[in-house]
Amino acid sequence: MAAKPSWCEFKRLLSAGLPELGRGPRAGVLSQAALSAALDPLLRAAPLRAARGELIRGLVLLWHDHFDAAHEIAQAIENPDGSFLHGSLHRREPDCGNAAYWFRRVGNHASFPELARRAGERLDASGGSSLKTELIPGGHWDPFAFINLCERAAAKPPADARAQLLREIQSLESEVLIEHLLA
Repeated sequence: MAAKPSWCEFKRLLSAGLPELGRGPRAGVLSQAALSAALDPLLRAAPLRAARGELIRGLVLLWHDHFDAAHEIAQAIENPDGSFLHGSLHRREPDCGNAAYWFRRVGNHASFPELARRAGERLDASGGSSLKTELIPGGHWDPFAFINLCERAAAKPPADARAQLLREIQSLESEVLIEHLLA
């Protein structure tokens, strides 16, 4: 029997550099076929409910800018995790009003405390105290502030320091959600 895949094996699929705050495009993303070839054996070996495996697939597809395929998955899963993927996808489109709708459906997600912790550490390390105040008021993750900040920063050049920090936090968001789905 194959061993249960580790988080590191899934994390390898989060390649091609940090996703844009908007749609992209960007170089280095993998095709859907290449992602399926890498992801299918991992998901078969992971002891996951089908919906969680599909959500991981959707997050990896979104990471690699396959919006339509990720959207099909998000639409089919009507729970807080599916709404989280759905909101993240619409934030990147950018369709911020729709992203906010889906994050309202998420509610207080189980991964928000860990996301707040990691984002706070990242912002502390980079001197992003004003971002931390906006994103993590009172120590709690605010997905709506993140939507608004990403919307404002999406048009900035990739070298913009604030946009880069938001892209790093978006990366943390994907990682934390995948870890939650693997738990």
